[in-house]
Order: sequence, then C-alpha cells, then structure tokens
Amino acid sequence: MYDVLIIGAGVIGGFVAKELSRYNIKTIILDKENDVGNVTSAANSAIIHSGYDPFPGTNKAKHNIRGSKLYEQICQELDVEFKRVGSLTCATEEEQIEALHALVARAKENNVEVKLLNKEETKKQEPFISDNVIASLYAPTAAIVNPFELCVAIVENAVDNGVTLKLNEEVTKITKKKDYYIVKTKDNTYEAKVVVNAAGLYSDEIAKMVNLNSFKIRPRKGEYIVLDHFEEPYVSHVLFPMPSNKGKGIMMAPTTHNNYLVGASSDFIDDKGDYSTHKETIDEIISSVNRMVSHLPLKRNIRQFSGLRSTGNTGDFIIEEKDGFIILGAIESPGLAAAPSIALEAVELVSKTLDLNEKENYNPKRRKVNRLSKMGMEERNKLIKENPSYGRIICRCEQISEGEVIDSIRRNAGATTVKGVKKRCRPGFGLCQGGFCEPRVIEILARELNKDMLDIRYDGLKSYILKTYSKESGDAND
Repeated sequence: MYDVLIIGAGVIGGFVAKELSRYNIKTIILDKENDVGNVTSAANSAIIHSGYDPFPGTNKAKHNIRGSKLYEQICQELDVEFKRVGSLTCATEEEQIEALHALVARAKENNVEVKLLNKEETKKQEPFISDNVIASLYAPTAAIVNPFELCVAIVENAVDNGVTLKLNEEVTKITKKKDYYIVKTKDNTYEAKVVVNAAGLYSDEIAKMVNLNSFKIRPRKGEYIVLDHFEEPYVSHVLFPMPSNKGKGIMMAPTTHNNYLVGASSDFIDDKGDYSTHKETIDEIISSVNRMVSHLPLKRNIRQFSGLRSTGNTGDFIIEEKDGFIILGAIESPGLAAAPSIALEAVELVSKTLDLNEKENYNPKRRKVNRLSKMGMEERNKLIKENPSYGRIICRCEQISEGEVIDSIRRNAGATTVKGVKKRCRPGFGLCQGGFCEPRVIEILARELNKDMLDIRYDGLKSYILKTYSKESGDAND
C-alpha cells in the first residue's frame, strides 16, 4: 500500500510529488500519458505571471504571488532555464487608461510591484512596440520558463528522492474503503491512504469517481504561433493587451531559447482531445498582436499549435480535501506560476491524514544538464574530450549533440519517444522541425532502449513512425 497516490504527472502533480518526496512516506504518481507533462503542461504560454491580475483573496492570487517568488530558487536547484524578463500590459485606447489604474490598485492590494509607463517610456522599453500603444503597466517580476524541462525536472527530482512513477496508467475507478482508497487503472490496481487528484482536464471526472461533483471542467482552447529565433532581439518583455473576461488576451513573449511565442486564442470547446488549429483563429491572433507591435516577422513562423486550459465553473482554482481525497482542479492561468505554491498547500492537506517526517537524505537538486549551445568553446572542448558523444551534432537547428539526447533518455523519468527527447533537449524544435534530426533521434532511442527502430514512437501508443525496413519492403527500386 502507498501512503499517497497522485493522479496526473503534469506541473501540478509533479510539484506535489517533488514536495512529498522530502518526507518518509511511500508515494506513487500515475499518468494516463506515456510521458510526464504531456498535455496542458506541454502547451501553454510558459509565463510565470507576476500576480497583479488575480482578484485579491482568491486562490489564484494567493498561489500566483507565492509561486512566482519560489521559482527562482527552484529553477536554480533543478537546473531549469528561467528568466525574469518583466511584462508590459498595453493600452491602445484612451478609455483603457482607467482600467490600467484599476490594475495598479489591484497590484497594490496583492503587494506586487508595478509601474505605469507613458507612450515614450513604453517605446523605450520596447523599440518595436506599435504606435497604437499609448501607455502600459510594467511588472518587473514577470518571468519566462521552459515548461517542458520544468515538468521533467520536478518529476525526475521526485523519482531521484524515492517516488514511484507509472505512465500509461489511466484511472478507471476509485473505491473508498474505511481508511484507504482502491485505485484501478486499465491494467493494475493500487491502494493508497491519500489520493491527490491533479488530473487537469479530467480532474472533474476523477472527482466524480468518489461522488464529489462540486465542479465541472470545460476545456478552453488556445492556439499559438511559434517564431524562429534570430540574431537581433524583437521583443524582450512579455507583452499583454488589456485583460478581458476571456483572460489575459493574446500576448507575445520571448522564450528561454530565444524563439517568440504569439497567442493564445481563448475559445470554449467540448472535446477534451481537440488540439486542432484553424487559419481563421491564427489570422485573428496576428491581427490582435499587430495592434501591440510593429513589423511582426511572420516569415519566421515555424509552427502553430494549440493547448487546452482546464477552466472550471467557479472562476477560481479548486483546492479541497475530504476524507483523504485531495482535489487540485480547474488549474488554468496562472496555474504554471502558482504550481509550486499549490503543492505546498497540498502537502498541508496530506498532513491532515498522515504524519510527515522529513528525510535526512532529501536532495532538492538534480544533476546538471550539459547544454552544448549555451557553452563557450573552451567548455565545449573540455566536455567533448571527456565524452566524445557531445561532439556529434544531431540537431543542426538547435545545436543539440548526441550526448544530450543520450542523457535525456538515461535519466530517471527519461525520454522513451521522439517527442519525449524533443521536450527534454530540443531536437525538432528548430526551423526544419525535425526534418534532419528525427531519424538520428530514432536510432539513438532504439539503441538506448534496446528496441527495434520500428517500435520507436513519436508520442502516443499508436504513433509509430517507421513501417518496415526498405530491404524487406519488396522491389529494391520502390
């Protein structure tokens, strides 16, 4: 029997697992996907919001503000790329100035540092800002993070500290016994004294399994555009329009790898598996962002994608506990920023059922990641001399070496698919979108996992890439 069973290995479940791994308890984390952080946590704006926007007194405000303050140390300990770049919320009409002042008042109540900038001051911060922008709200503590690497790092650290990770485990039934729960998946049965529901889009469905029907999740789709990185910086802050009842609006932001992210739309849908993108929506995103910036470099557009927000019907994060069943539901924006803080509250809720005693050997750090593209020539040469696999470039667009791919596979909670490697060390994220590196990644995965290349998948259980070997396919001239 486990002391704690966590359902969901996204950023919320991952942080809960990491925090619980510091205690002398037996913890397991399940996910229906074949990798950690593979749904909402893999398709978001990658922003650590400063916390001025949520209404004071809400769970969103409490955890956004505390979570933002925790991130810098967490990312240092886990060697995750993180930058405090600041944000500008841009007003393009005179009637929006009053709304900016209202945000200043809310920021003051939330104890978040902000400053009003006029048109000239805004232009000084961002040379490519549109002439339409007449004022802005500057929030210096806003940050960007690599969300793929973050999810991997927190779960890796949890596993390093003794947590059990089980993937491809979709929960189908939960039964409450006197002082524990029986959790059934399609293939296995688990028992646990405490269950943490961090199932994201499916958290309402998991809650219903124990007759908790206090909320409903309806997915809200956001579509994005990714721009390639280029020599001269285009924008250096996160740029927001004025927020509305649909959210924070269509923004533009740099990423930790010097790409640019534009989006996202905000449309309610009913299908929790709909990740399609649409030309009409992308055109609307472009039109909206063009009101904030000038000369949007659309020729650098290398990809579009969509993500689904776990939007609840209460307007706030749902954090509840009943009889050892903990719900962390409706975690939409600013969920990424709030995640480490939500995990701390989850631990407090776990402690209502279990005695938590800290381990003497808990290690908050993970092993350093060698990133060849971030190294100087002297450091590269030293690393290659120690391990020649770092001297073989697998991905030309992102300058990723074979050594980095191998390391991403061999770590705890390591990659088992092409997408898993992509999320951990970026081959396939560049201009050619895997055209050059994908065959090489398949070869390395097959070798490291001791599998046939035909058995290597892109992502899900049926996403096989190769069908047969050409020498066996029939006519050699085919």
